Amino acid sequence: MPLSVPPIWDPQLMADEVRRVAKKGCHAVTFSENPYKLGWPHIFGDHWDPFFQACQDEGTVICLHIGSSSTQIEVAPGAPIDVMITLTPLNTMQAATDLVWSPVLRKFPSLQFALSEGGTGWIPYWLERLDYVYHQHRFWTHQDFGDTLPSRVARDHFSFCFISDRAGVEQAEAIGLDSVTWECDYPHSDSAWPQSPESVTKQLAGVDDAIVNKFTHENAMRIYRYDPFAHTPRDQATVGALRAQVTD
Repeated sequence: MPLSVPPIWDPQLMADEVRRVAKKGCHAVTFSENPYKLGWPHIFGDHWDPFFQACQDEGTVICLHIGSSSTQIEVAPGAPIDVMITLTPLNTMQAATDLVWSPVLRKFPSLQFALSEGGTGWIPYWLERLDYVYHQHRFWTHQDFGDTLPSRVARDHFSFCFISDRAGVEQAEAIGLDSVTWECDYPHSDSAWPQSPESVTKQLAGVDDAIVNKFTHENAMRIYRYDPFAHTPRDQATVGALRAQVTD
């Protein structure tokens, strides 16, 4: 799927690039989960509005990958690297939380974000927590979502990716069946490659075929407005057919 890399130093140039590549059929753009940590303005003002407006106008999805702020959750000195690896999905939770409470999603009501490699098992609690905070604290924080709830706003604006996340599969109804996509994460060490098909088959055991299709390709095709079968016929795009092409 085409994914563009914008010139982050100038939001207007970013907007121009989004519109340029959209004409070529590219409907995804990469952005930082927290530009403030990279030395750029935060998302709580209007600095990035030209970029967000262009993405909304073109139907371009803004893709936020864990670690795209060049930072991770802080861990104690001397902590094993396993601590950092375990906590990386919290980067995605923090980025999503920033966006929900920022003015961005209310200012651009059809803007879409894809949260990559952050997993999904944490999302039902997070959605519940968003609404609890809103009900308990909006009187003094002055957040106003009108006649909707922040959890609904999150479901309307975000799609989520998982590599290995049975907890998320089991709670997919609470997350939103049209918002979940599977990724293999090749070539990182989190990937199950070259046994990725076997891995996702195990995770989706007992799940209805219609939902399997959503998670493995149909949701991504819709979200990114991309048809892989226009390039590789469906009968040649199965795991068996692709593996048969590998002779070495």
